[in-house]
Amino acid sequence: MNIVGYYRVSTSRQGRSGLGLDAQKEYVRLAAETNNWNIIAEFEDTASGTIAPTDREQCKAALEVCAKHGATLVVAKLDRLSRDVEDIAGLMKRVPFKVATMPTADSFQLHIYAALAQQEREFIAQRTKAALAGLKTKADNGDKEAQAKIANRDAGRQAAHAKGTKAATAAAQEAADTNAESLRDAIQSGLYAKVATLLGMANHLNARGITTARGKKFSPMTVKRTVERLGIPFP
Repeated sequence: MNIVGYYRVSTSRQGRSGLGLDAQKEYVRLAAETNNWNIIAEFEDTASGTIAPTDREQCKAALEVCAKHGATLVVAKLDRLSRDVEDIAGLMKRVPFKVATMPTADSFQLHIYAALAQQEREFIAQRTKAALAGLKTKADNGDKEAQAKIANRDAGRQAAHAKGTKAATAAAQEAADTNAESLRDAIQSGLYAKVATLLGMANHLNARGITTARGKKFSPMTVKRTVERLGIPFP
């Protein structure tokens, strides 16, 4: 049987380090070896499990290969494909798939496993919500231990938010630098053509069909920001 391996990690950090990916690939490799499956392609996504499989670029590519070659999609664990029973049911209508950690499970069994997993997650969420509500009530009534726990929780959230904001800012800066670098040659060609004003450079770029990172036309201000980011002296 021809199979297509699909692997997913939730963060770019996991993707870069290989954390999780190596284990997933080993599960699929061992299952293929044991069951005489032939791996014809492999795909990797860095995406949250809350994103539908059909909205992930590499998962869509994996599904297309399966459909084209009549292959079976294989994941290491069911949650690498989706944590939503509706997603699982929808995929079952598109391509056959198997889970390396339970290779003999059929579609009906996988559907049941997905439903049970989703139900358990919902129960956990409800218990967590109830526990937090109880903790808040105790804190409001003056319970020092409950107040300390809520304070620690709030501090952890603030730290996580600050970390996420810093990472997002760094990513935005990197994207802006990359975009500016892609414009270097076009701007230098304008300077070579004796363009001497910001408006003139904006017109020069617009005339060549070059747009900003947002797909808009250049203005003197966007030109100014770009040349400053590139460190190009402008008349």
